[in-house]
Amino acid sequence: MAKQKLVVLTGAGISAESGLKTFRDSNGLWEGYNVYEVATPRGFKANPALVLEFYNQRRKDVAQAQPNAAHIGIAALEKYFDVTIITQNIDDLHERGGSTNVLHLHGEIFKMRSVANSTKTYHIKGDINLGDLAEDGSQLRPFIVWFEEEVPMIEVAAAVVAEADIFVVVGTSLQVYPAAGLIDIAKPSIPKFIIDKKIPYTSSLQNIAMIEKTASEGIAELTELLIYKK
Repeated sequence: MAKQKLVVLTGAGISAESGLKTFRDSNGLWEGYNVYEVATPRGFKANPALVLEFYNQRRKDVAQAQPNAAHIGIAALEKYFDVTIITQNIDDLHERGGSTNVLHLHGEIFKMRSVANSTKTYHIKGDINLGDLAEDGSQLRPFIVWFEEEVPMIEVAAAVVAEADIFVVVGTSLQVYPAAGLIDIAKPSIPKFIIDKKIPYTSSLQNIAMIEKTASEGIAELTELLIYKK
């Protein structure tokens, strides 16, 4: 029998337990930087060296971080379900936690791309510096979808959510669009779960269970609900 399709949308809250700081609760600051200085095309144009150094440090932070119980718990659900993770996070903690099907909406910290061509990407573990060029002669930049840029994977994500049998939201404020709109695409009839320390507003959507806990505690509870209390 085919496994049910379990789609999990994750945000910064799931990686916070691994020590990666978020900016959603800090008045637009990320590691002490104004988000619009380090996470927009105009910020990069104004001060590319600052932006490159900011992401060089984020890359070091992610490399040192380890998957937590929430990442590992979601990966374990693959035994019972056809799991697809749609993440707003740029880290690789889902993959290192054991998940095999991860869609990154906002890019990946261990990739870089040509400034002139978003499809010209390369793997990177070290630093990106001014003067580092892609094959097309353009400056290299982090493979990150910044604020004010299109989200190229959103249509793929929407198609995945539309086919979900169960939809779970973990550690996201549901305030960053278009990712926040994915919950509206899930079929009204399917069970939905929201896991967060502070449950975000979700209007009047049907069939939603709220689990107001940390990501790791919430995933443990979700696992009990989905597997052991069927």
